[in-house]
Amino acid sequence: MTISAATRASALARWQTNHVAELLGDAGGPMVEPLLVSTAGDRDKETPLHEIGGKGVFVKEVQAAVLDGRAHIAVHSAKDLPALTPDGLVICAVPARADHRDALVGSTLAGLPEGATVGTGSIRRQVQIAARRPDVELVEIRGNIDTRLGLVGELDAVVMASAALDRLGRTPNIVERLDIDTMLPQVGQGALAIECRADDHETIAALAMIDDLDAHRILDAERAFLVELGGDCDLPAGAFARLLDGDLIEVRGMLSDGLEQIHIEARAGTDGDAIGRGLAADLRARLV
Repeated sequence: MTISAATRASALARWQTNHVAELLGDAGGPMVEPLLVSTAGDRDKETPLHEIGGKGVFVKEVQAAVLDGRAHIAVHSAKDLPALTPDGLVICAVPARADHRDALVGSTLAGLPEGATVGTGSIRRQVQIAARRPDVELVEIRGNIDTRLGLVGELDAVVMASAALDRLGRTPNIVERLDIDTMLPQVGQGALAIECRADDHETIAALAMIDDLDAHRILDAERAFLVELGGDCDLPAGAFARLLDGDLIEVRGMLSDGLEQIHIEARAGTDGDAIGRGLAADLRARLV
């Protein structure tokens, strides 16, 4: 059996699809043939993401390739997925998660000089850096991993996902991986999400062999937080879930008005969906 995997054409997206292929091969599963798809986010490299559709600009065309039958699966960076999964699709597998943290490249946070320039296109990252270092100048940037790394020097530092550096083997001279007490990551950061058609039972069964149940449960809890905020929520938000002792799961969430207020809170329980939704509802109420 060979399955077709819809994916973006970037180096990172190709790595992720190849990784899924290797995991399936090691588990004795089907071979994977990539189907490269161009997305709105890939075509427009200048406009800030929040102005051209936010997270969905990197996934809609990839999802469409699965829905219309051109591909069996779609391989995504889970952090790129919108809150709501389109009708007809399911997240059928979540492999073991990589590093969830954001990374500051070019300087440590404490080592940034007063008035330093820091590049990031994420308003979630911007508000959290500004809360820690209100003296720095935040610069909107776009582009792939190597494009952003190339801006170090022109800018004092840039922010990107630690997992992207690790997956592509990029080792800049100065990298500070920011713990969750400093910066809460995007929902699903470091995780891969594999989608397929909800009625494609053969593919669902094949992908189950590389589904990490803990990683999947964690992602579900984080996505419940995002779902409760609403698919059209454009406020800076982040969440991170982790398993505690026994059956407990903790979800830590962040929501900001983008100006002055940043609220961060953590809750734990056995029902990740309820914990994620309840935390989001509480944080949203505190911004009213």
